Amino acid sequence: MLRNRSRQPSTQGGRDTALRLLARREHAAAELKDKLVRRGHDDVTAEVIVGELADAGWQSDARYAEMLVRSRIAQGYGPLRIRAELEAARVADAEIREALGSAEVDWVEVASIAHARKFRAPARTAAQWQKQYRFLALRGFEPQQIRAVLRGTPDDI
Repeated sequence: MLRNRSRQPSTQGGRDTALRLLARREHAAAELKDKLVRRGHDDVTAEVIVGELADAGWQSDARYAEMLVRSRIAQGYGPLRIRAELEAARVADAEIREALGSAEVDWVEVASIAHARKFRAPARTAAQWQKQYRFLALRGFEPQQIRAVLRGTPDDI
């Protein structure tokens, strides 16, 4: 089987590549465009392809944000970390707020579960408390959520 060895990949080839990527998982528009550029498409062609796929409903930043929020909550990450990841994927702030707001999750409970998975007992010393606080902070939980988990009083917030 002979392959097209031209220097610039075709628009149809880029569309096929993008659809294959989207078949595996959701992608943010910027992420999909970057992947097409890395595969040899110029910026303008990649932008056009992603725009066409978004118009056709194949690509959606809102769907990507919802998928990522659900996935990261299940993995035990907090709202700050999830927001940062979505911002890194260049998802619009309005879509980030919508995805986090529609999640309807008790962040203290998620933090408590993540804490229980990592640590078997509550902190007894200041050093242990700091270590557990740092762990939850790196997971992306807000300070009041972390304090509620470490104090064992989720009613604080």
